[in-house]
Amino acid sequence: MKSVTVWMCVHIFLLLLDEAASSWDGPSALSVSSDNGSPGSPGSRSGPGAQAEWVDCIQASDMCNQNPHCSSRYRVMRQCLVGKEKEAMLDNNRECQAALEVLLVSPLFDCLCKRGMKKELQCLQNYWTIHMGLTEGGDMEDSSPYEPVAPNRHPDAFRLASISSGMLTVAPKGFQCLDPEKNCNPCLDAAKACNLNGSCKRQRSSYIATCRKEDPNKGETCSRKRCHKALRLFLDRVPHEFSHRLLFCPCQTEGCAERRRQTIVPDCSYNDKEKPNCLELRKVCRQDALCRSRLADYIVNCWVTPHAVSTCPNQDNHQACLASYARLIGTDMTPNYVDNSFSNWTISPWCTCKGSGNQEEECMNFLRYFTDNTCLRNAIQAFGYGIDNMQNKNVSVQGPSPTTKTGSDWPTGTSEPPFVTIPKYPEPRDGGPGRTRGLSEDHAACVCANVWALVLSLALALVLAQHAL
Repeated sequence: MKSVTVWMCVHIFLLLLDEAASSWDGPSALSVSSDNGSPGSPGSRSGPGAQAEWVDCIQASDMCNQNPHCSSRYRVMRQCLVGKEKEAMLDNNRECQAALEVLLVSPLFDCLCKRGMKKELQCLQNYWTIHMGLTEGGDMEDSSPYEPVAPNRHPDAFRLASISSGMLTVAPKGFQCLDPEKNCNPCLDAAKACNLNGSCKRQRSSYIATCRKEDPNKGETCSRKRCHKALRLFLDRVPHEFSHRLLFCPCQTEGCAERRRQTIVPDCSYNDKEKPNCLELRKVCRQDALCRSRLADYIVNCWVTPHAVSTCPNQDNHQACLASYARLIGTDMTPNYVDNSFSNWTISPWCTCKGSGNQEEECMNFLRYFTDNTCLRNAIQAFGYGIDNMQNKNVSVQGPSPTTKTGSDWPTGTSEPPFVTIPKYPEPRDGGPGRTRGLSEDHAACVCANVWALVLSLALALVLAQHAL
């Protein structure tokens, strides 16, 4: 009986030791085996706080091209996705299907892209070489090709619920007029703040001039393609503290709301002679790697099911939703405010569901991603009330650095390429293991508490062991 008691004390001590070690170095050594998933499994990219297994798609393409077996199938797959008959090719062509099967076990299957990277478009094109073959022809929404977004560390569900229900009575900071006799116009203030910043003023002046310039070659008032490109440059290069103030400024008057609606020069970038069907617009968007990627990223970061506990994905990360929405501007799916209403505003791309026939339900479901999106509405309202300053910014889950594994690591004499194992945990940044430099304040406190718990548990184990003996 005494030996059993001693064994229990030792076992408890070991468990507490492992818990303290996990606070110091990362995941518990006893739980790593259960958390590991195979590359490409559904849980390998998502989950609050989970370390994502991903490799840069440009580097993954280089790795594939250095292996003869993979590179030949990669060329075949790209040929299968060219032209209007790509759906039939993917469904019926055996060579295309065989190429896809080989690429599913290559580095390309688990690769992702970083938002705003230098070769973003090339990275996205590499991604869709595989994933377009997996999703083409279906009505399911795409997964985001971008690295996962970190969950919000400071959700404030009660306050946000009050905003969405109209219960919040405190005026947002943008509504506090210095001179009560003058009308507040936060959008005008946002424009003034932009003009005081050199980069914002330069980029804003550039896209406004481009979007207002007539295109005599086509007999149009402007070149939409050039306008969209200028808008993307503005939103990619200007800090969010300036660009988001222009897009999401809170308004209490129609004049302010109209100025907000005019931010993207909608006569060129948004409006058109006729409204296309929303499903047709989605189809056009999906044929472009950039538009398809940003639409998928918007849906992933801005849409939750009606019965979800939180109002936004990633534990109410409103910044991620606003950033994903802004990155849609300048694509074929450019959204905007439909009118100058300041109390009951609606956001939508330039499309309609009229004439959808038996696809009307599918069309309306897609349109609701914009017109009836609780997450987007709460995110914009939270921005106006300054609540977003309490949230973590739109940072991505810290994953492993792009692997340095080269194509020479693939065996060249085999007929089938091996599975690629991507490191699950990142390398230590601040001086290697055993150092506390770079630990956050919360993490350091957690380590300290676990050390004290370890000391107390050791003393308790010794007392119980002595008593048992």
